[in-house]
Amino acid sequence: MSLSKTSLLKTLDPNPTFAPKESGPLPERLIAGAPAFKTWAMDEAKDGKVLSGVWEATPGETKSIKGEVFEFCQILSGVVEITPDGGEPVIYRAGDSFVMKPGFTGVWKTIETVRKIYVVVN
Repeated sequence: MSLSKTSLLKTLDPNPTFAPKESGPLPERLIAGAPAFKTWAMDEAKDGKVLSGVWEATPGETKSIKGEVFEFCQILSGVVEITPDGGEPVIYRAGDSFVMKPGFTGVWKTIETVRKIYVVVN
């Protein structure tokens, strides 16, 4: 079986036109506010071990625990403050990119509704 060349290239649309999956934080991870999440999953590879798409969160504060997950993020809009456990807060805005490596734990504070492109590797 041969793959078409385009099946190995995936564009991540920052403004998806299909309905997102709506959710919220796990109760044990909620610190403050009532953040709502929207996820537009756009691609899956390696039997679900690599995921990518667009994610949005309204203001609030949650505990971020990556476990064995590696996550690349590029902020499309909004403002978020991430404070690693035992570290200093870092502010990310539209155009900023960062990686949360396996083992990361900290606080994710959405200051202004944030939208990001994500690539998660499990």
